[in-house]
Amino acid sequence: MKRQVPQRSLLAIAISAAFVPAFAAETIVTTATVEVVGTTPLSGIGVPRLHLPANVQSLDDRRLDEIESQNIAEQLLRQVPAVTVNEVQGNPYQSDLNYRGFTASPLLGMAQGLSVYVDGVRVNEPFGDTVNWDLIPNSAIAGIDLIPGSNPAFGLNTLGGALSMRTKSGFSHPGGKFELSGGSFNRTNTELEYGGNNGTFGWYGAGDWFREDGWRDHSPSDVKQFFGKLSFRNAAGEADLTLTKARSRLIGNGLVPQSMLAERRENIFTHPDETRNDLTQLALNGKLWLSDTQSLSGSVYHRRTKTRTLNGDMNDDYETEYEDWVNNGSTPGLEPDETGANNRTRTSQRGTGVAAQWNLSSQQHQLALGASYDQARINFQQTQELGELDASRGVSNVQALAIENQINGKTSTASLFVTDTFSLTPNLHLTGSARYNMSHVTTFDELNRTAPNLDGDHKYRKLNPALGLSWQILPVLNAYAGFSQGNRVPTPIELGCADPANPCTLPNSMAADPYLKQVVARTLEAGLRGKLVGETNWNAGVFRTMSSDDILFVGTSTSAGYFTNYGKTLRQGLELGLNGNLHRVDWYANYSWLHATFRSDACLLGANNSTRGTTAECPASDEILVRKGNHIPGLPTHSLKLGLAWRATDWLRLGGDVQAFSGQYVRGNENNQHQAGTVGGETFDGPGRIPGYAILNLNAEAKLGAGWQMFAKVNNVFDKHYATAGALAENPFVGGSLQLAPDDWRRETFVAPGAPRSAWLGVRYVFGGK
Repeated sequence: MKRQVPQRSLLAIAISAAFVPAFAAETIVTTATVEVVGTTPLSGIGVPRLHLPANVQSLDDRRLDEIESQNIAEQLLRQVPAVTVNEVQGNPYQSDLNYRGFTASPLLGMAQGLSVYVDGVRVNEPFGDTVNWDLIPNSAIAGIDLIPGSNPAFGLNTLGGALSMRTKSGFSHPGGKFELSGGSFNRTNTELEYGGNNGTFGWYGAGDWFREDGWRDHSPSDVKQFFGKLSFRNAAGEADLTLTKARSRLIGNGLVPQSMLAERRENIFTHPDETRNDLTQLALNGKLWLSDTQSLSGSVYHRRTKTRTLNGDMNDDYETEYEDWVNNGSTPGLEPDETGANNRTRTSQRGTGVAAQWNLSSQQHQLALGASYDQARINFQQTQELGELDASRGVSNVQALAIENQINGKTSTASLFVTDTFSLTPNLHLTGSARYNMSHVTTFDELNRTAPNLDGDHKYRKLNPALGLSWQILPVLNAYAGFSQGNRVPTPIELGCADPANPCTLPNSMAADPYLKQVVARTLEAGLRGKLVGETNWNAGVFRTMSSDDILFVGTSTSAGYFTNYGKTLRQGLELGLNGNLHRVDWYANYSWLHATFRSDACLLGANNSTRGTTAECPASDEILVRKGNHIPGLPTHSLKLGLAWRATDWLRLGGDVQAFSGQYVRGNENNQHQAGTVGGETFDGPGRIPGYAILNLNAEAKLGAGWQMFAKVNNVFDKHYATAGALAENPFVGGSLQLAPDDWRRETFVAPGAPRSAWLGVRYVFGGK
């Protein structure tokens, strides 16, 4: 966010300057606009961005509006360096967001490594640390800060960074807007917002309604969001009461075999793959001024999320049942016919939290000292309906529903934290932070009360420090360097699915499982940033994050697997950025290089990898040896982002952006050795990598007068065929139909295809001061 430099003392100087003799009026003094960043999730103190020992990335509402993206993940992908996505589900609201090799994803099974906040409320769901982009009110977001590193001030799960979002209010965004757009995939989007204030009380409300049929088969989605805020402001303090309500039905049909994709890009593997989310959240945030330099900040929230999933999958027991039938004589009429399964889950999560901090903002110190407590209760049920996969690759002729698992869980975390930016000199700033986390995770098995069962009781404690320096070498040159440490504790889904002998079906089934260690990440980073001639800004930085005991999901089939700790992983890289303004053109260019590798040797399951069972260290027929230095799948090494916006006239803006990414290894190829061909009598189709790609997007906006505006956007202008993720898996649909004999199935590469060329046109009416 951007604020003017004058504080209360500078404001007094400015007022007194108004009364100096008239001859002094010829001397005009201007104050620069300084970008201020929050150093904790709570609204407490703001520190000038150049005083912090990290290159924080910020997007304001103007930049968010120009791109016209549907969700936060797409906004960050298009504009922020070092951000990539894996569109594993093929739904615009279900992308895996990667930053510096760490992930925030709505999918259970992903190694989560980013903390996400909206107005200081953590929105990582307690059951699996997942982030549901469809539950974040898109049109109500006023700004985004992406804080890099393992910053302990932002609490659990801040391994690679923290994403902090601020919402609009009747004070910051008075006036109203109505927007309607439509276009490709039968997509329509409606947005309505209005805010105002009377000087003391403010009000703001926003509603979004997104619908589409999707570009792939059987993939319609519907998302409804509402956000409301009541605000109070006076000389003594401020308070905001917010209500967030969202309801969605998302179809994400996941990865598809390359052989199916070659036949028809709209093809899907199996269906349905449906997720229904329902959120209600109430939050109260406030600040009380104790003096000109001291204040108290606090927040309290209650958040309730209900999630239902329905996944039509291959029956993972079918292959074993078929082999048993063959071994028993292949008696006609007794062959197994339960080839498919509808896996359903119901998850209810109720979270409550409170946080308070004391803030000191003086010429030398920007200090915050606080405490927080968050707890959540989880009810989970998983059921299965066995059936037959039909010609459409859906599940039909289903049998009676059977309850597989039913548990209650509870998570709680109490934290104490402190952070201070101390001005050693006017040009040298030292930032130190520390946070002590105490977490408790319990599970109670309602279905099976006889040990071994899902009952569990796990406690974790960790003190995380951070220290860094920022040095303003010249007025146009700044240097920074810092160290930070963060941690993440295992969630109930991970603790309940950690036994290789009892793999889980995602969203999941559970078993009595081994203890998992907490993940600890330590980050070193340094860089330079500054200004060139005119309005051109640049930055260059390096980072290195070493993680111990990363929690990985190891797949045993297309829908099953287990969680395990993995020794050490390393993510290091380089980030270069350039942006500026030339006459009527705003532009940016960002490049990042990421080297993400395993730093420990280990045996992992890789049943569909051509090198399975070929090493002495991992002789099992379904294991691969992952060596120190192997690349982590799903992460491109190189990314380049270019963009510009040309204000052709006072009423017309034209813009475009390019995103280019190098190739990446697919999941299941963690050893980077998979090759297509025949090995040991088994045929493996498809490579262990997917190629890189580049796409061009265009956008435009015209002001028609009297508050009316028209806008348009075209994505993937050249209709590039590309994939954003991949995995090695087994395809039972050979030649267009299900092969009942598992020996006829094909081991091949599955990919997440990117959306084809698409275009949307919209109209907007702005009124009342916006």
